[in-house]
Amino acid sequence: MALKNRIILISLIIFKFIMQYQLISPTYELQRDEFLHIDQANHLAWGYLSVPPLTSWISYLIKILGNSVFWIKFFPALFGALTILIVWKTIESLKGNLFAQFFGSCCIMFSVLFRLNGLYQPNSFDVLCWTSIYYCIIKYLNNRQSKWLFYMAIVFALGFLNKYNIVFLILGLIPAVALVPERKIFTEKKLYYGILIAILIILPNIIWQYKNNFPVFVHFKELQDTQLVHVNRWSFIRSQFLFFFGTFPVLIFGLYALLKHPAFKTYRLFFYSFFITLGIFLFLRAKDYYAIGLYPIYFAFGAVYISSLLENKTGQILKPILIALTAILFLPVYNIAFPNRNPAYFVNHPDKYRKYGMLTWEDGKEHPLPQDFADMLGWQELARKVDSLYDQIPRSENTLVLCDNYGQAGAINYYSKRGIKAVSFNADYINWFNLNKPYRNVIRIKDRWERERELAITSPFFGKSILADSITNSYAREYGTVIFTFIHAKININERISKEIASEKTAKKLPL
Repeated sequence: MALKNRIILISLIIFKFIMQYQLISPTYELQRDEFLHIDQANHLAWGYLSVPPLTSWISYLIKILGNSVFWIKFFPALFGALTILIVWKTIESLKGNLFAQFFGSCCIMFSVLFRLNGLYQPNSFDVLCWTSIYYCIIKYLNNRQSKWLFYMAIVFALGFLNKYNIVFLILGLIPAVALVPERKIFTEKKLYYGILIAILIILPNIIWQYKNNFPVFVHFKELQDTQLVHVNRWSFIRSQFLFFFGTFPVLIFGLYALLKHPAFKTYRLFFYSFFITLGIFLFLRAKDYYAIGLYPIYFAFGAVYISSLLENKTGQILKPILIALTAILFLPVYNIAFPNRNPAYFVNHPDKYRKYGMLTWEDGKEHPLPQDFADMLGWQELARKVDSLYDQIPRSENTLVLCDNYGQAGAINYYSKRGIKAVSFNADYINWFNLNKPYRNVIRIKDRWERERELAITSPFFGKSILADSITNSYAREYGTVIFTFIHAKININERISKEIASEKTAKKLPL
């Protein structure tokens, strides 16, 4: 790579990192899912009820580095930067010039990836894996070197250990390959060696799934029943345009080039794979962001094709304009898709967000703030109040902090100054109860609609029961969540909790 090209690429990556730390207002805290992923570092395993194990390994590294917000945000930003690098290298493999590389990278840079790479979730690494697998396919089609099949297998395995969503890439790819002359790859012995490598890498997770009655299927069924059923297919399609609002025409050029451009004839399978994969997502009513990993590689094709059209004198004038437009047209997305405004702004300007469906949550109802933004508020307040109550309870070391959901438990564990280890019957926390010490008191975190019911049900088992506090941040998704203290148990708490764990696991078909 020429020195000039290297300097431009490094500058892009540095800019990417700087922007990732500037796009979230300090008003907001970590997001609900981030707490769960961070907590997995304290419970390393080959699988979890919520996600595969790779995120926990990264969380363990973050823990070693100090568990600060800086490092929590660093890794998704890193995966976003690596995605840009892969797109740059893909364009190089497609014989694209420096303009194509810079333009294609900007198309990816100024997109929904800024939002995705701002959250510590499996999604950023998922997009990187999708892009890397497609890159390996392009390299293999270019030189037929078997090593790219092995690299692809390894990337797929890592992607699988990160998020099972990567399976949809393969489901979209297999029929696409079957439709083109490159189908002869199915007779390539090295392909099956690669498949064997992938199986060996993911095998520990498959064994974990087997031993735990395949909770991935239970989780998927739960998603279908509680969230995916609310997904509107037209809303899914609309979101795809919004994700790459300013640069979507480049994607269209890429698809056209795959179908008509002679230089891309070898890569035509990507044209079919695009629509097959999207069709699968639509059929399954997938969440809109599941498909984001599909797109980066197509911007590489689009950038190279557009570059080939701009080799004349007029094209030289248009090139800087096109690059500038990627940033300028991103501004409308910047103004609505990021938590860079005070919560009151969203409440005072609802129409701006309603027309994009951003105020509709997973429950199918409309709320004042976008769900992800509301999920980034109220957590420090909760942890602070639990710490305060914990200090007031006699023999606090014998106090169980029991939450209604994983977000509450994870937030308390992350923000607590008392080293509290909150648990829940929800998500992976059901496996993380420590019943080796006797509990005499309980701090119970309950959703607001159970305010009266909880006191009526639980207070008879304790000498003292208090509705102690609640979350008062009206913008938070957890607004109104109540905190109870139950002191001096009249029953064996450990025995009662053990029975409830068994009941919950039986209901979810988990091993006891």
